[in-house]
Order: sequence, then structure tokens, then C-alpha cells
Amino acid sequence: MDGLTQVVERWGYVGLVAVVALENVFPPIPSEVVIPFAGFLTTFGAMTLPGVIVAATVGSVLGALVLYGAGRALGRRRLEALTRRYGHYLGIQLDHVARAEDWFARYGPWAVLIGRVVPIVRSLISIPAGLAEMPLPVFLLYTVVGTVAWNTALAGAGAALGAAWPLVEQWVRLYQHLLLVAALTVAAVWLGLRLAARPRR
Repeated sequence: MDGLTQVVERWGYVGLVAVVALENVFPPIPSEVVIPFAGFLTTFGAMTLPGVIVAATVGSVLGALVLYGAGRALGRRRLEALTRRYGHYLGIQLDHVARAEDWFARYGPWAVLIGRVVPIVRSLISIPAGLAEMPLPVFLLYTVVGTVAWNTALAGAGAALGAAWPLVEQWVRLYQHLLLVAALTVAAVWLGLRLAARPRR
């Protein structure tokens, strides 16, 4: 992380675009460190808050396009072929793939939009969008809207906190944990309802 923040500090907007693009392709690099730091730099450097938001958004979109392209390159046919060959090892069948495709066809744009403000998911959501062959203009529109919201929150918090910008990472980590707990709770309730609805022997 020290190396990445040094890239942003030294190369400014260009460095921020590069680091955020890399973060989108390689999710373990956390944007909740790099973007707040860039926001902090606006309090005394040559960078501006709107410029940081634009640069971070450009980097995010570039990285998202890489994963979207990977999903499109894999395609439905290859995914179905892989499922036929290896799916039984993971308990995945072709009808599971078909149902996932149907779901994404109905809710895909909203999944992309909401996914952009969820850590880790914000990067990976590009792959199913590519697999589902979501039209590129639609993908870009929802990606940009969600990404601008995320980047504005992080950069704005970094600028507002000043030297205390590392607090943003702690807040995002708490947010991530709360989302995980909520997701596990929903999954547990759903599973419980499914089990309760089964006829008893």
C-alpha cells in the first residue's frame, strides 16, 4: 500500500488512474486506501477533488472493461461446456447456469449499479455482465453512475479528514463486515424457510 500511495503522490492523476484500474482487475488492492489518500492530497497539493473523482472513475471503468471483456470472451457456450465438464465437482448444473442468466437478464443493470458500492463485488460484477452479454452502453452507464458515487464518497471523506484519512479504510472495513453479516442472515433465513417448507416424512 505504501508503494501504491507513493505512485499516486508522485504521478498524480495518471498514477491514480493506473492504480485504480489495477485495483479493479485485482480486487485485493483496496480502493478504500488509495482513493481517500488521493482525496487527502487535494488539501495541500496540485490535485483537486473533482479531478481525483474523474481520474478514479476513469481507472475504475478501464479495469471494469477488462473484466467485462474477459466475460464476453468466455461466453455462454464456453461456460456451458465448462459446466458440463467440471460442474459436478462444484455441484453446479446447466439449469443453475440458465437460471443465473435469466436472473441477470432481468436485474443485471441494477446488480452492476449496486455492486459498484460493495467491496470486492464492485470489481467481480463485471464478469457476469460480460457473460450475460449486457449491451456495452448499458454496462458503461450503470458502471459510471455507481463508480462515481463510490469514488466521491471515498475521496470526499479523505479530503474532509485530512491527515486522518486512514480512518476511511476502517469505516469501509466495518461497512464490509456489516454487509457480510446481512448477507449471511438473509441466506440463513432463506435456507430455514426452504427447509421448513419441505414435506415431512
